[in-house]
Amino acid sequence: MCLCVGWWFRRGGSSDAVAVDEDGDLVLDRRRRRNKHVRSDYHLLTIQHGVTSSLKSVGLQVWKAALLLADFVLHKSFTSSYFDGVTAIEVGAGTGLVGLALARVARRIFVTDRGADILDNCLANVRINSGTLKFDEAKVCVRELDWKLSWPPPVSTCDPSDPSLRYLWSAHEIDEAEKATVLFAADVIYSDDLTDLFFDTVKKLMSSGAKKVLYLALEKRYNFSLDELDVVANGYAHFRGFFVTQDEHGDAIHGDKPGFVGKQIGLAEIPQYIREYERGNDLEIWEIMYSPEQKLR
Repeated sequence: MCLCVGWWFRRGGSSDAVAVDEDGDLVLDRRRRRNKHVRSDYHLLTIQHGVTSSLKSVGLQVWKAALLLADFVLHKSFTSSYFDGVTAIEVGAGTGLVGLALARVARRIFVTDRGADILDNCLANVRINSGTLKFDEAKVCVRELDWKLSWPPPVSTCDPSDPSLRYLWSAHEIDEAEKATVLFAADVIYSDDLTDLFFDTVKKLMSSGAKKVLYLALEKRYNFSLDELDVVANGYAHFRGFFVTQDEHGDAIHGDKPGFVGKQIGLAEIPQYIREYERGNDLEIWEIMYSPEQKLR
């Protein structure tokens, strides 16, 4: 199954999402008149994904937080040069949606996950979109990153042309990834054990090379807890315990594990370019930095 989303990018102007039908064809709004003096480019992003999956293959689905984070990336790209020419890493990329939204403006993007089926699907999405989004496939590098092995990943010493080894890293790629300045992650918070592994990997990544910022999107999912005899958001409290939070003045005000510092990004600041999902109060985006010297006040 494929998810298709299109938008107009107006040079020197604003950008609008547009509808596409189930075949990926543009649904035109004939009542809307465009300024003929403003140059516009139409972009169509197509994501190949699964409809349902087991927990083991959640990376084959498109989740709401990934759509939200893609909206954030698109908005930043449309309204600023913040992501222009960056080297970035998408951690737990799943279908690669966020990395592909960034590929149009980034210098290099490492799209990472675990498992050949998920990585094969990522690579297919890169190939599907390189022409329509007008980016060089070589700038999007699909690689395996197993959080259980943390960072750095194993280095390939074998023939890179071997298909079974296509997702292993070279020493040069690891060096390049450590120079990245931006990390992205969406819908990676659903298991406390995986959250531990995720933050361990991110900590090592953010401690290496250039200074980095992590943009993490999540959806709080609620279940009844026998321990607390109440409905709680699975894994959310555990996630929040990994970083101190900042107030509007940038002062750390909450948290029990100094090192990571987070600031929540208001969703009202992010237009919804992608119409294929509903936003609610359970979706969040966090901007997270790592500073070993950070202490609670």
